[in-house]
Amino acid sequence: MNLPGERRHEGLRNFPPVEDWDHHVEYDAKAHPRKVPHTYSLIPTICFNCESSCGLLAYVDHEDLSIKKFEGNPAHPGSRGRNCAKGPATINQVHDPERILHPLKRVGERGSGRFERVSWEDALADIATRIRAAIVDNRRDEVMYHVGRPGEDGFAERVLQAWGIDGHNSHTNVCSSGGRSGYTHWMGYDRPSPDYAHAKTILLLSSHLETGHYFNPHAQRIMEAKQNGAKVVVLDLRLSNTASHADLWISPWPGSEGAIFLAVASYLLRTRAIDRDFLKRWVNWEVYLRRLHPDAEPDFEVFLERLTEDYAHYTFEFAAQEAHVPVAQIEELARLVVQAGTSLATHTWRSAAAGNLGGWQIARSLFFLNVLTGSVGTVGGTHPNGWEKFIAHFPDMPEPNDSWSEMLWPIEYPLTTNEMSILLPHLLKDGRGKLEVYFSRVYNPLWVNPDGFTWIDVLKDAAKIGLHVALTPTWSESATFADYVLPMGHASERHDTMSFETHASKWLAFRQPVTRVAMEQRGIAYRDSRDTNPGEVWEENEFWFALSWQIDPDGSLGIRRYFESKDRPGEMMTQDEYYETLFAHSVPGLPEAAEQQGLTPLAYMRKYGVFEIAKDVYRLDERPLTEAELEGAVADENGVLRKPVTLDSAPPLVGEAGAVGIVHADGSKTAGWLSPSRKLELYSTTLADWGWPEHATPGYVESHVSARRIDRANDEFVLMPNFRLPTLIHTRSGNAKYLNEISNTHPLWFNHGDADALGVATGDLVRVTTEIGHFVARAWATEAIRPGVVGLSHHMGRWMQEGHPGSRWVMGKVDLDRSDDGIWRLRYVDGIKPFPSEDPDSERIYWDDPGVHQNLTFPVQPDPVSGMHCWHQKVRIEKAHEGDRYGDVEVDVNKSRAVYRRWLSMTRPGPGPDGQRRPEFMMRHVTPKRSAYRMASASRPGEGQ
Repeated sequence: MNLPGERRHEGLRNFPPVEDWDHHVEYDAKAHPRKVPHTYSLIPTICFNCESSCGLLAYVDHEDLSIKKFEGNPAHPGSRGRNCAKGPATINQVHDPERILHPLKRVGERGSGRFERVSWEDALADIATRIRAAIVDNRRDEVMYHVGRPGEDGFAERVLQAWGIDGHNSHTNVCSSGGRSGYTHWMGYDRPSPDYAHAKTILLLSSHLETGHYFNPHAQRIMEAKQNGAKVVVLDLRLSNTASHADLWISPWPGSEGAIFLAVASYLLRTRAIDRDFLKRWVNWEVYLRRLHPDAEPDFEVFLERLTEDYAHYTFEFAAQEAHVPVAQIEELARLVVQAGTSLATHTWRSAAAGNLGGWQIARSLFFLNVLTGSVGTVGGTHPNGWEKFIAHFPDMPEPNDSWSEMLWPIEYPLTTNEMSILLPHLLKDGRGKLEVYFSRVYNPLWVNPDGFTWIDVLKDAAKIGLHVALTPTWSESATFADYVLPMGHASERHDTMSFETHASKWLAFRQPVTRVAMEQRGIAYRDSRDTNPGEVWEENEFWFALSWQIDPDGSLGIRRYFESKDRPGEMMTQDEYYETLFAHSVPGLPEAAEQQGLTPLAYMRKYGVFEIAKDVYRLDERPLTEAELEGAVADENGVLRKPVTLDSAPPLVGEAGAVGIVHADGSKTAGWLSPSRKLELYSTTLADWGWPEHATPGYVESHVSARRIDRANDEFVLMPNFRLPTLIHTRSGNAKYLNEISNTHPLWFNHGDADALGVATGDLVRVTTEIGHFVARAWATEAIRPGVVGLSHHMGRWMQEGHPGSRWVMGKVDLDRSDDGIWRLRYVDGIKPFPSEDPDSERIYWDDPGVHQNLTFPVQPDPVSGMHCWHQKVRIEKAHEGDRYGDVEVDVNKSRAVYRRWLSMTRPGPGPDGQRRPEFMMRHVTPKRSAYRMASASRPGEGQ
């Protein structure tokens, strides 16, 4: 194709030239050998099936405005026109015969699975009335929006802030809290962004090529680097596809990864294979000495000596013993790290950081290698995500609220990253509050989260959750326990802006309703997206606008003004108005680029679907501060430049309110990092001052499933449940038939030696017992997993009850039973099988395995620092009992409550310094005023209840 400013080339192309996108002709392949032409509009949007936000082009037929297929968008800087299987499979979701097309309201008891059609107007009126009453009665913490992967940046937060509620809940602590914490306490930013394409050594935890964080854009660049000579090291318990591409594959005992990284760090210090200048300028070494060696001379060379001594016990031999791997593998890793110099690209996100108690220290220890080698923000190094991610905020933002939800941010977890979502049913059961309105938005809490039966108990209890509104394109286990099920759009049926840290570039992508755009191109009138989407599917932006409008019908609550048209006072803002304002005022460089082509900023984004804001983003910590940033800023005793703030001020999304940069010893003033010191914090004063001084520096925390805690003689194993099937994220793409056709079995991985010792062969049923129950799975004996560990992917095990709506592509039918004493049982009564529908492929289904819903048998195990649910489980495995059937699940929710209390007792509750509920520099999605961070008293919520 030809992008803006490029000359058109003749000959073979991977994509049609952009000037033909409004009128592209292709011949119908099914009509061959006849030549039957079809004319298409190629309209860009972005994929909604994982967090990568890769670009798509929708082929919209001019004849009937139907979408024929999705291909990659070559204008997208992250995905570059290349997509994994999930992108093209969007067509399955659009045309899925079982998708929800109309708003539905529950009839009968909650959880009965019986619904009837209802008008959008009636649903809005009911929901809005309840929310308005909660706001007027100052019960603002009784409204909650619980989102999985949001698929958008900043829109929902603006809505909730306009409502004045602290009600944003996320899936983060079943996903990435451990990784986020590890990076946050180094630099403020909570994610890594490796410059894979230019790396000399790439160090990965888990199966990043096929299932990792932003794996399609990352996988492209990892393979390019490998072709250019880069070495790839993978730490993974399984021989994943990624591990099979590695120059060095290490399969450590779960949770020991931090010991390996610290052994390499110790080697770097001993041999002085470090970037001394970088460490002296950017590490808070003075604080390290002052806190840990107060009698030492405040000299950098003394610091290096003390640091080397402090990490001397992390030897290769120690790490090898902890990890149960050969010493030679750790020596080879150290050699490859040294070989990389400042071009060491490292990454962890879930994996070990999500699986283990103290997993956040694994991430912190991994980044320690980048810090020591100076490979931070460099060409081929590891960057913070905030340098390359861009959130476009609407210029008219509501005032920050002054409320604080203890159900989202309980005082026991002041350092959590982020909301303590897995604890919601337990906190409700503890009597810490109740919910008037609970939105589950493209999220399936009872299936995704651990301890799903406790979720069912709470979702069925109207005294705890007054109204449950499920916003979802497809049926889920949780939706059947909702009061309203409201259909929302897929990737081609909605507006969103998205940006992610795919490489050393900053870009903003635009998801848009493609049929609506095609109608606009042809001059066809419509009212809103309900006239352009299938059935009555309503894009969420318009839904939130209309709901907000109805919550505040006369404007007296101050909400309506944020959704009112500036050009048409008294009328609701349209999506065109919203995005025209956003793109014209909030995206640097976009108005100028659009003007060069004679387009408005919105027209530019509708045409290309993306805008690249900056290329070759490196070393922004060294960015000199502008005069505007320096005006009024005064350096504190640590050299941090600060402007005056009050308790009515709000902290930014990340970082401390008023902090703009740092003054260095040489007098230069640069932006630095977003940590409290504006430096990379080898010694975290936050961890020390909030009750965890022993973890203030990168360290090794023995996991709850360390080898010392597993009784192998009693057939105990570590169950690794936190890995994906390569093509599936079933909560979002279970209704994509092509993806189910690729991945449709759910084996429990066994090392051959372990299987032989148990007398288990491939295909045999085994009972897996956890602390609160058991499930029955089918074994697969293989050499592709380390001994002592078994693995079961967490993206299958979907189910529906007899007579309940569901997705027959992926869900089996179950009997569900709860005894009076709290014992839940689930058993399949029917698997997946062909069914008649308007899609003839539904009668060609050849798979029958719905999988095992293992998460039901996991108690909540939140890390006391990061809040991350520690996914790895200590389990006992035996041959299936007489009467056991595949997929059986049994759980005692009384035991799950006891485990919740035990892990809660491991915390060190706030408040912290100055009576704060939480450090201000740590990210929050909806950031309240600084005054909300202060507690009136130090009493714990729920005391006396």
